[in-house]
Amino acid sequence: MNNKVALITGGGAGIGKGITLKLASEGIDCVIFDVQDASALAEEAKKSGVKASFMKVDVTDLKSVTSAVSEVSSSFGNIDILINNAGITRDNFLLRMKEEDWDKVMQINLKGVFNCTKAVIRGMMSTHWGRIVSISSVVGIMGNAGQANYAASKAGIIGFTKSIAREVGSRYITANAIAPGFIKTEMTESLPEQIKEDYLSKIPLGRFGEIEDVCNLVNFLISDEASYITGQVIQVDGGLLT
Repeated sequence: MNNKVALITGGGAGIGKGITLKLASEGIDCVIFDVQDASALAEEAKKSGVKASFMKVDVTDLKSVTSAVSEVSSSFGNIDILINNAGITRDNFLLRMKEEDWDKVMQINLKGVFNCTKAVIRGMMSTHWGRIVSISSVVGIMGNAGQANYAASKAGIIGFTKSIAREVGSRYITANAIAPGFIKTEMTESLPEQIKEDYLSKIPLGRFGEIEDVCNLVNFLISDEASYITGQVIQVDGGLLT
C-alpha cells in the first residue's frame, strides 16, 4: 500500500484517530478532515515515515469538501482511499427530538458521506482503483430507542454504500460499510454505568470492542486481499446483533 493516499473524515479522535494511525503504520499517506484541530495527530502519523496533514473541513459543505480534495490532490496526489468516519449523536426520544438535532445528525453522518464520496470518486475512476470504507453502526441495522436520527443516518450509509458499489465496481473501486457495536471510545466511556452493563450482558464475546478491532477490519478492506469484496456491511460487535 506504499504510495497510496488516504482521506479520513472525522479522523482526529476516537475511531478516526485509530484508523489514521493504523493506516500511517502501513505506509499510507494520510489526510485528516475534521472540525477540531488534529495537527498534533498529523505530526504523530508522520513518525511512521509517511506524509500526513490536517485540514479543517466541514463535511456538510460540498463546496468546501470539493475545494479541500482538490488541494489534497495537488499536494499529495490522487486520493486512493476514503474512510467516511465523521459522525455525531444528538439522542432523544422522537417526541422530544428537536428538528435541528435531526437535521444536524443527517447533515454530518449521511450528507457528509455523500459529499466526500462525490468529491473523490472521479479521481478514483480515472486511475481505475479505489477503496471506500464508510463507518455505519449496528444501530443502523437494528434501530435503537432514542436514536431515530442516528439510526436513520447510519442505515442511509448502508443503502448508499450498496448503490455506489454497483456504480463503480467496473472501475475496480470497492465500497463497503463497517457496522461497529459498542466500541470503547471517549464518547461511550461517558455513558452511565447501568447502560454499559446492559450492553455488556448482550454481547456473546463478553467484552466491549476496542478501536483496534475496527481499525484492523478497515486495514483489510482497503488491501488487495479484499479486492473481491464490495457492497458489504460487516459488523464488528462481538455478536451483539446476530
